[in-house]
Amino acid sequence: MTSEALRELFPATPLQRNDHLSARYGAEILLKREDLTPVRSYKIRGAFNAMRKMRLRDPGQRQFVCASAGNHAQGVAFACRHFGVEGVIFMPVTTPQQKIDKTRIFGGDQVQIRLTGDYFDQTLAAAQAFCAERGAHFLSPFDDPDVIEGQASVAVEILDQLGRAPDMVVLPVGGGGLASGVTSYLREVAPEVEFRFVEPLGGASLTAALREGGPVKLPRVNSFVDGAAVARMGDRTFAMLDWVRREHVHLAPEDRICVTMLEMLNVEGIVLEPAGALAVDVLPELAGEIAGKTVVCVTSGGNFDFERLPEVKERAQRFSGLKKYFILRMPQRPGALREFLNMLGPDDDITRFEYLKKSARNFGSVLIGIETKDAGHFRQFTDRMDAAGLAFRDITSDEALSEFLI
Repeated sequence: MTSEALRELFPATPLQRNDHLSARYGAEILLKREDLTPVRSYKIRGAFNAMRKMRLRDPGQRQFVCASAGNHAQGVAFACRHFGVEGVIFMPVTTPQQKIDKTRIFGGDQVQIRLTGDYFDQTLAAAQAFCAERGAHFLSPFDDPDVIEGQASVAVEILDQLGRAPDMVVLPVGGGGLASGVTSYLREVAPEVEFRFVEPLGGASLTAALREGGPVKLPRVNSFVDGAAVARMGDRTFAMLDWVRREHVHLAPEDRICVTMLEMLNVEGIVLEPAGALAVDVLPELAGEIAGKTVVCVTSGGNFDFERLPEVKERAQRFSGLKKYFILRMPQRPGALREFLNMLGPDDDITRFEYLKKSARNFGSVLIGIETKDAGHFRQFTDRMDAAGLAFRDITSDEALSEFLI
C-alpha cells in the first residue's frame, strides 16, 4: 500500500489540533501538516509512488524527467536519490536560485537540472521532447494515476491518526492531484465526509472546468500562489472531480492569503507558502457551516522564501485596509506641504513620498503611501483632504497603476 511504502522515506505528517483556530470558529480544527514532509510539501508522495510503480512495471527504467520550478521538482529529486535512478529536471531560466539549490540538494548526484525557457510552457515542451528522444519516463505533477494514488495517502493517514472520519476536509486545488486523490479515497471508505475546495482567485482552474464542463486553459494566471496557480487542470483529475458542486469551491484573493500567512507565522509559528495557506484562509467563509464539527485543513506546503516577506506584508496591509496609496495634486506654493502633513493623524505614517515639481505649473503630482493602525483613519484623512479641496485618487486597488508605480 502506498502509505506504508512511504514510511521508507518519512513518518506520517502530523495531524494537529489548532487551539487558536478551534476557539475562533467553535469547531475542532485540525491541520494536516504536509508542510512538514522532507521536501516541505505533499508532492513527494505522488512522485515517490509514480516512480515506485513504474519501476515495478519496468525495472529497466532508470531515467525520470519532470518540468517544474517548485515543489514537484523537489519531490522528484528526493525520490530519484531514494531509488538510485537518474532524474532530469527541467526548470525555467527564471527559477529563483533558492529553488534550484534545494532541488539539487535533495537529488544529489542522481539529478541533472536543466534551465530552459523563460516560461513554463517552453520548459514543459523541452522536457517532453527530451523524453521522446531518450525514452525517459515523464512524471506529471498531477495528471497521472500513480501520482494521484500517491497523494491519496494523505487521506489514509488522516483516518488512521484521527481514528474516525472527520466531518469535513478542506483542500487546496491547483492541478487537482491532491484533491482528486484525497476525495476518491474518502468517498469510498468514508462517504459521510464533506469536502470544500479552495483555489487562488487568479488561478481558478477547477471553477472554470466546472463551469465549462471540462478543463479549459485560463487566459491569464496570477502566479503569486505559485504552488496552485495552474492555467489548466488535468483531464484525469477533472474526471475525478466533476461531481463537485460549484458552490463548494471557494476563491481566495491573493492579498487575503497574505493576511493568513502572516497570522499563521506570527500567532502559530507555522511557515506556509501561499498555496499551503489556502485551506486555512477560507475558514471565515465556512464559519457558518463548521461550528461544532471536526474539520481537517490540509496545509499543503511550506516552501516560503523569506525574501518575499516584505511583499507578503505589503499585500496583507493593503487587503486589511491598513495601507493605502494615493496620487494627489498639491499646490506649488510655500507652506502647502506643511498644511498637507497636518491632515495626517497621530497613527498615520508616510511610507512613500514622491513629488514631481514642474516650474511651469501651479500644481505638482504626488505619489504617497500611508500606513495606519486603524483602517477607519483613512476615512478621516480623505475627509480632511476633501475639505481642503485637494484633488486625489486612491490607487491602492488599481492593479495596473499600483503594479507600475508601487
